[in-house]
Amino acid sequence: MHRLVRLCAWSLSLWALCAGPALPQPAPEPTPAGSAMQQDTLSTLEGLVRVRTGLKTDIEGINRQIKGAQSEAQKQALAQHRDKLETDLETTTRNFEDLAAGVDISSLRAKKEQPFNFQAELFSLLRPAIDEMKDMTAGMRQKSELKEKVAYYQQRIPLIEQALANTDRLLAQIKDQNLRQALTETAESWSKRRAFMQSELRTAQLQLDKLAAAETSLAEASQSYLRTFFQKRGLYLSEVLLVILGIVLVSHGSYAALQRHVPGFRRQHRSFRIRLVQLGHRVLTVLLIILGPMIVFYLVEDWVLFSLGVLVLLGLAWTLRLGLPRYWHQIQIFLNIGSVREGERILMEGLPWLVKELNFYCSLINPVAEIGQRVPIAYLVDLKSRPCGPDEPWFPCRKGDWVILSNGLRGKVTGISQELVQLVQRGGAQVTYRTSDFLAASPVNLATNFRLKETLSISYGLQKDATGPIPELLQAYLQHRAAREGYADRMLSLRVELAQAGSSSLDLVVIADFAGELGDLYNRLRRAIQRWCVDACTEHGWQIPFPQLTLSGTLAPVEA
Repeated sequence: MHRLVRLCAWSLSLWALCAGPALPQPAPEPTPAGSAMQQDTLSTLEGLVRVRTGLKTDIEGINRQIKGAQSEAQKQALAQHRDKLETDLETTTRNFEDLAAGVDISSLRAKKEQPFNFQAELFSLLRPAIDEMKDMTAGMRQKSELKEKVAYYQQRIPLIEQALANTDRLLAQIKDQNLRQALTETAESWSKRRAFMQSELRTAQLQLDKLAAAETSLAEASQSYLRTFFQKRGLYLSEVLLVILGIVLVSHGSYAALQRHVPGFRRQHRSFRIRLVQLGHRVLTVLLIILGPMIVFYLVEDWVLFSLGVLVLLGLAWTLRLGLPRYWHQIQIFLNIGSVREGERILMEGLPWLVKELNFYCSLINPVAEIGQRVPIAYLVDLKSRPCGPDEPWFPCRKGDWVILSNGLRGKVTGISQELVQLVQRGGAQVTYRTSDFLAASPVNLATNFRLKETLSISYGLQKDATGPIPELLQAYLQHRAAREGYADRMLSLRVELAQAGSSSLDLVVIADFAGELGDLYNRLRRAIQRWCVDACTEHGWQIPFPQLTLSGTLAPVEA
């Protein structure tokens, strides 16, 4: 809002600065270069007068020849030649008037109105803007045309001069009077053509020199154009900014009124009707912001700005036409009737998300990982949501949980984001995974309780008691040691059973379940169980066997 106010104040200041009365400038004093150019202009005008007089004389002579011509073919040939001379006469007269006036008087000449076709009528509103752009580039286009004209005549005059030189050599050798007369007439025609081209070349070169002398730098031309533009239209643009500012203020006020007086407008999960009202309010605001400047331009009758506005609207309409299906899907999602619904689950960028709120910017959260993001509604067009049950997993762990990855790494989760997961191992070393790699490592969460299985091997000499008394005694001893070292209240269960009869020992398995709060002591508990088992064997005299190598067969006598 503050930016709009500053922009309006800046526009008014700029218009006031540019629209101020210009100080009268003294008339420029003639310079030697200007006097030389004036002399060139006079001499060029004299040459144009001579050429025009000669063309008129030739046209009168051809008219007399047409009257006295005997055949129709001869009349047509003479008429074509006369039309060509009349065109040259018209061009010479136009050049004479332009050069004598010293300004562009093309707008004073009557031109035949070109009929508009249906397509041109459809875009007739764009003509003021196009004319404005043509006026901006008139000098550049005129300069380019004059350069092309100069190059055209510079290429063709030498050809005519060479043709005349060749004709003069032929005339010096010809004795036949008829042939001499024909060549003489041809040479005279080429001489007149050369004179016309030379006059055209000189006129174009002189006009080009005048344009070059009057040409200003790009910065000066831009500054002059901007000054003229704001002098003529600065007030209108300021009025447009004020109209837009008023529309925005009214829109904010009406939206606040809707929030206060419409029941359920501020709820997180709004009904379809409330969403439809909010969408209509937003669309109406955008339409007023678009049509407001057009109405101002129409009322002040500035058809250039109005045409530019029409051009912008056509561009917007073309853009909307191409993206209409996608915009329609966005409207459906906003109204909570599309492929993504509030309160449902979506999968985006490899993570499940709960759609907390659908708006022009939607709120997504992961309730277990405790992360969220705010995304434009356009991001949800290609997605689809589904209802989720209360027992569906969202993330394998929370911040603060101890996990074991498939590669054996164990650490405490200290940070979870959409991109990274950070673990801290015992001792303080930090390990960072990309979230996708962390999920691919199938983390085992120790915070939800965990089980340890440790094996104790005893000798076959204890086979008689291996299935009953020994497991009971070992279990009681382990419970006593766990209580003495402070683990009994967090040991959820303890069992000792015969696991298998091995090749050289009887294997007992100790199965202990612990609360998740001991996850950081996972390896310490494993070592403690092994230590307790060894102490129990020592106390009760249970033998722990070791692998023995059994040899069979006969030993060969050893020679002395």
